[in-house]
Amino acid sequence: MSDSAPLSPAGDRHFDGLADKFAGSLYGGPRGELRLALLDELLPRMLELDGQPLLDVGGGLGQLSAWFARRGHRVTLLEPAGDMLAQARQELAGLPVSFVQAPLQALPERAAGRWPLIACHAVLEWLSDPKAAFATLAENLAPGGQLSLMVFNRDALRFSNVVKGNLQKALDDRLEGTGKRQRLTPISPLCHEQIVAWSRESGLAIRSVAGIRVFHDYLRQPPSSEADWQRLVELERRYCQVEPHWRLGRYLLYTLVHDRRSPEETPR
Repeated sequence: MSDSAPLSPAGDRHFDGLADKFAGSLYGGPRGELRLALLDELLPRMLELDGQPLLDVGGGLGQLSAWFARRGHRVTLLEPAGDMLAQARQELAGLPVSFVQAPLQALPERAAGRWPLIACHAVLEWLSDPKAAFATLAENLAPGGQLSLMVFNRDALRFSNVVKGNLQKALDDRLEGTGKRQRLTPISPLCHEQIVAWSRESGLAIRSVAGIRVFHDYLRQPPSSEADWQRLVELERRYCQVEPHWRLGRYLLYTLVHDRRSPEETPR
């Protein structure tokens, strides 16, 4: 992705050309390690899983697709960035995963269906119209289906800016990234109240919520020993679903359930 055209025609931030950056500095570092460790514990707790087919929207390098595929789910990975998808194909070879190169907005045409399970992690915050994207996810969820949604937390971003001394930026509420170059501040960070409102409008019920990296991103110094790292991981695990701590997780993880009946199930 060039600096002169950092956004898609729809105004979204895709990640063409950044596969190595994601693999190295994000998932290859402590932040990614902690995120994946927490998901490994939270997903079985927050979702009812019985091997149902999964649509992984904006699946990137395929870490989440691999997690589900290794647990018996047939996975369709939807991702707009070609190099991300190519690397995912290599990493997930031999697993029951199919690949579709398309953005979330093309879901109704490229991966149509009423899915019993959809995962959309760290995607909405990179879109110019996350509300419309949320509605698209809801419309493609089967009655009784589950949506595992993870979004970048605007409130945590504000708190982080204050901790770093960016006081005027926080006061002005100038928290969005621009999507330029290789900066990875989301262009549409979201708050819990938005997810609550959009869920109500779309006929989804919030069954559970957790904070991902509640403490890690605010540390003045990283853990200096393996023992301290394990203490941090235990703190994250212990408080990720406890008030008020989960509300300041860098990401918010939701299980949303479609509570609307399909037309043929509606009593006449």
